[in-house]
Amino acid sequence: MSQVKEVLAKISKLAPGHAVELRIPPYSAIQCVEGPKHTRGTPPNVVEMSAEVLFEIAGGKINWQEAISDGRISASGERSDISALFQQLGAAE
Repeated sequence: MSQVKEVLAKISKLAPGHAVELRIPPYSAIQCVEGPKHTRGTPPNVVEMSAEVLFEIAGGKINWQEAISDGRISASGERSDISALFQQLGAAE
């Protein structure tokens, strides 16, 4: 789905780096956010969501914390709260 890759490309530009792995299965995954680079095994900072949730959160239609609470977003690791990044993404539109 090209729309997923477009949103992820914007996120990569806003927050380049390798500290967080952002997964949108089965479409794509990127590494973003400055910080320690992960090279082996499961990354310590992982955010995963569906494409639909990606579009809703990027468009400001749903709240990050609510989506975490109800399981629409899975986030683990101390750097996995990338809610501010999605606010920047919405402001850049």
